Amino acid sequence: MFYHVKYLQYNARVSAPDPRFARLLLEQFGGANGELKAAMQYFVQAFSCRNPFPDKYDMLMDIATEELSHLEIVGATIQMLLGPVNGEMKDVVENMEINKMMNGKAAKEDFIHQAFTNPQFLVMAPGSPMLTDSNGNPWNATYVTANAEPTVDLRSNLAAESRAKIMYEYLIPFTDDPYVKETLDFLMTREVAHFQQFEAALETIKPNFPPGIFQTNPKYSNLYFDMSMSEDARGPWNEGTSSKLNEEWLYINNPQDYVSSSSGLTEVTPKGTERTEKMVKQMDKKLAKERKEKILSKTPEKDMQWSHYHSTKKDHKK
Repeated sequence: MFYHVKYLQYNARVSAPDPRFARLLLEQFGGANGELKAAMQYFVQAFSCRNPFPDKYDMLMDIATEELSHLEIVGATIQMLLGPVNGEMKDVVENMEINKMMNGKAAKEDFIHQAFTNPQFLVMAPGSPMLTDSNGNPWNATYVTANAEPTVDLRSNLAAESRAKIMYEYLIPFTDDPYVKETLDFLMTREVAHFQQFEAALETIKPNFPPGIFQTNPKYSNLYFDMSMSEDARGPWNEGTSSKLNEEWLYINNPQDYVSSSSGLTEVTPKGTERTEKMVKQMDKKLAKERKEKILSKTPEKDMQWSHYHSTKKDHKK
C-alpha cells in the first residue's frame, strides 16, 4: 500500500529558471539511468525475494519507494527550472509568430533556438517534465533488469547506482545555481548509500560467487587468453590469484596454439586450482537443494495470500 506525503524528502529549491539545464536534468527523470528506472527495477526485483529472502524484499521495496521520492524531487526541480514557460505558452494570442516578429528579429531567433534545444518543453508538455531522456526519447521498460536471482539482481543494482551517481556528477558542473547543486549533491549521495546497502545485502547471501548456483568448470575458470598483439599488460586480472575463487591465473600467451593443442579446449585439465570437476558437481547439487528447500519451505501449497492483516477494534472505529 502506497500513500503520498506532500513533502519532498529533500526540499528542492531553484534560484532562477533555466530551461536548458531542465532539459539535461530530464536524463535523471526518464532516462536509462534515472530515478524511475531505479524505482521500477528494485520494485520488480522485490517480488521474487518475497519467499526465500523476505529481508531482501523489505530492503528492495524500501529503496524502490525512496527512488520514487527522488523522482518527485527531480520532477519538482525541472518544473521550477522551467519557470514561466507554461503560462507563456497558454497565452497563445500574445505568442503568435506575428507578435514575435513585431518584438524584433532577436526575439524570434531566441524563440526558434529554444524550440530546437527544448522541443518537449514547448510543444509536447509545455512547462512540465516528461518521462523522456534529455533528447525526448520515451522511457522504456527495457531499462529494467530483473533476473529473479538475488546474487545477480543485487550486482545489477550496484552497477545501476554507480551509473546514476556518475550521471549526477556529470550534471553538477552544468548548473551555476547553488540550490540546484545542493539538490543534486543530495541525490548523488543517496546513490552511494544505496550502493553500500546492496553490497551489504549481497554479502549476507553465502555463497554468492559465482552468481546463481552452478559453480563453473575449474578447467576454464582461471585461464587468461592474451587475445591482442603487441605490448602485453599484466595485473591482478591475469597474474597472481583470482579475487574470489583464489585460483592461480594461467596466462595463455598464444591462444591459437593452446586451443589447437587441446582439441578446442576439450582436452584441458584443471591447473592452478584446488577445485576439481567432482567437487564442483557436489557443490552444485548441495546448493541447488538448499535454495530449493528454502524457497519451498516458505511457499504455501494452497490458500496463498500475500499479506496478513493485524487489525484492532480501534482501527475500525468510526
